[in-house]
Amino acid sequence: MAATLNMAGGKGAALSELARAGLPVPGGFHVTTAAYQEFVTLTGVADRIRAELTAASGPDGDPNTGAGARIRALFAEGPLPSALEQAISKAYAELGDGARTVAVRSSATAEDLPDLSFAGQQDTYLNITGESALLAAVRRCWASLWTDRALTYRARAGIAHEDVSLAVVVQELVAADAAGVMFTLDPLGGRADRLVINAAWGLGEAVVSGLVTPDTLVVDRANLAVVEERIAAKELMTVPTADGTAEQPVPADLREAPVLTAEEAGELARFGMAIEELYGEPRDVEWAREAGSFRILQARPVTTVAAPRPEVWNDSTGTDSLWTSANLGEAVPDVMTPATWSFVKTFMGDVMVGASLEGRPMYGNIGGRFYMNLSVTATLAAAFGQGRKFARANELVFGRLPEGMAIPLLPASRLRVWRDTIGEAFAVLSRIRANGKQLPAFLEGAPARCEELRARVAAAVTAEDLSALWESEVEPYFRRCCHMLQAATRQDGDSLVKVRGTLESLVGEVDADLMTTGLGDEGQLASMGPLLGLERLARGETDRDTYTRAYGHRGPHEFEVSLPRPAEDAQWIDRQLSALGTVEEDAALRLARQTTARAAAWDRLAAEHPRRVTGIRVAVDTWAASARLREAARTEVARVFWLLRTFVLRAGEVSGAGEELFFLSREEILAVLGGDRTPLAAVPARRAAYEGYRELPTYPTLIRGEFDPQTWAADPNRRADLFDAQDTTPATDTVAGSPASAGVVEGIARVVAAVEEGEVIRPGEILVTTVTNIGWTPLFTRISAIVTDVGANLSHASIVARELGIPAVVGCGNATTRIRTGDRIRVDGGRGTVDVLEPATATSEPA
Repeated sequence: MAATLNMAGGKGAALSELARAGLPVPGGFHVTTAAYQEFVTLTGVADRIRAELTAASGPDGDPNTGAGARIRALFAEGPLPSALEQAISKAYAELGDGARTVAVRSSATAEDLPDLSFAGQQDTYLNITGESALLAAVRRCWASLWTDRALTYRARAGIAHEDVSLAVVVQELVAADAAGVMFTLDPLGGRADRLVINAAWGLGEAVVSGLVTPDTLVVDRANLAVVEERIAAKELMTVPTADGTAEQPVPADLREAPVLTAEEAGELARFGMAIEELYGEPRDVEWAREAGSFRILQARPVTTVAAPRPEVWNDSTGTDSLWTSANLGEAVPDVMTPATWSFVKTFMGDVMVGASLEGRPMYGNIGGRFYMNLSVTATLAAAFGQGRKFARANELVFGRLPEGMAIPLLPASRLRVWRDTIGEAFAVLSRIRANGKQLPAFLEGAPARCEELRARVAAAVTAEDLSALWESEVEPYFRRCCHMLQAATRQDGDSLVKVRGTLESLVGEVDADLMTTGLGDEGQLASMGPLLGLERLARGETDRDTYTRAYGHRGPHEFEVSLPRPAEDAQWIDRQLSALGTVEEDAALRLARQTTARAAAWDRLAAEHPRRVTGIRVAVDTWAASARLREAARTEVARVFWLLRTFVLRAGEVSGAGEELFFLSREEILAVLGGDRTPLAAVPARRAAYEGYRELPTYPTLIRGEFDPQTWAADPNRRADLFDAQDTTPATDTVAGSPASAGVVEGIARVVAAVEEGEVIRPGEILVTTVTNIGWTPLFTRISAIVTDVGANLSHASIVARELGIPAVVGCGNATTRIRTGDRIRVDGGRGTVDVLEPATATSEPA
């Protein structure tokens, strides 16, 4: 018969369960709660206890004369019932020769519960030898249920005294040369990916009672390696004596010697993980070592754990590099979950050449946000003689650097860079050429292929089926999408730089902007697709299913796999159509006006440089074709991230881990699908990191050197545009950035933190925000201009603003902190300046 809580108390039930699971628990037996009830009933002690409790409102504070003391004295009176005494004697004799040394431990029914810890409220007697000593120890254990301390504890916990009973556990005493406690998670920081072991010489009572400062070893659950070790000066130890136990000094040669080896810590950790798996929750385990073998003495729930100690996600440490979130922060504007970061790293590894250089990554995770290491890319460019071209391309993609700021290069010779990257570069070029030929056919079949895979993933019945589908089809398709985007991006990759440079030298920046718009399918790039498709839907020229298939995967959070896609929201289209009705000028009207302006720009070029027109048209058309392929490939990558989201969701369902899998890497998710639950131990620390980073303001676009997000956020004088560990020059109040779309507009500012707040924008207001992406496109016909903290000439806000003829200044860094909703401002998109003409007042600020 299994020992239950009601029969054997909390400690006894736990030890019985551990023994049945095959863990090394010392042999022993239970004196059950029925035996306790038999004694107090047959001897009349139960009635006298009730009388004492009725007469006293509780303990009177004197352990010798209070109610508790009077009740405890009752257990020394009168003989034990004969049958009970014989049963205890028989069980004791079966442990050995009738003279076995044992530990006698109280085990209350209100003890070691998940939400309460009654540890230490009842007594334990060690080094008990002989039948008479054992019977006396059992009586003393029963009496300990009525100490004043136990009475007070139960009263505070709301446990009725008449509802508790007490069993006694009698176990072979482990002649321990070392003992201690183990927590199957970090009790001070909550890190569930680590176990913490305390160890001291002798019996474990010195550790449990706090008489000695034990050694502390922290063990990584993944590989059972000791990752932290603190060896204490252990002055005292508990040892068995003829009268029980006593404290004595630790021998001098052992005081500062480690109690456990790394191998022994790993062995204990294996026991700890087995115990945690048995109970399905963290455990506080008491252990002892005798003659080189471990014994488990107790395992109770961990009831007091500090908040999880967050993981640190920061690739900026240890380097003097210049990092930027421009462009990347547009694509992935959120703090990333570990699952998303894992997929993003795979994506970047497939599309970038030289993913790291001199041990420094080309891209990184700083406080959960996605950054590019410009020091790596600039070092690569310099080594291959492309420094000037890189500088121009860098400005178009990532924005202008502040006056006087240079990109620190890595201390790598040109020869070393060639050696480390040239082989990879040739292989990648070969792959790009091969994939470039297949790109049109891939893009044609990609939407249906991805949808088919999503349906099969969602229908996977078992973890084995899902794992097999990932290995055979989902991951290969994901990698193929990445390689196809690489081909689309790298083919004629420098054509825009050449086209822009030529146009600006001939006609200036304003006309160059005009002449590189309206060149996509049906007169626009794919960035305009969601808006123009919505207008066609409103006019009845298409239907909802067609619109959803085309754009249901495109949104403001399309690369964050933990967040839903627009198509997962049943009201998504209705909200957009409702907002569309407030627009004074639709996209078609704005595009028509831009078509006229663009034609005039071409006429000016023809008048001033008639011999150059044909060649420039060919160059612009070549660039436009590349841009269309790049945008089409990117939309398929966004679609495949929906497939990845579906995979993680389904993995959570079939494994029972749910949305905790968003806090694991791709490899860890597959491990959980394979039956290994160990990776889940890291979830609390990662969730704490994720939530902590999300609470912080968006970090500066440019970061040089080591950057700590929490320290930066706590600084009232922090710069929102730039962090430079070597230069603490305060920011200016001036708002300026990259001139992204020409024109001058005056109007009321509307500062919006997230696209979900876009419904508050009134027609004609000037949108001021951190960054935009394709999910913001439907808002652009409602605004008269746009100002962003993050962005460059090729960012989403710049491209869409130019297409629609809306003035835009991007990459300001400080716009959202210097401008308030309700301010009247002037935006000069040609000069890249923003001026506050009239600050908002309490009455002028729009609702």
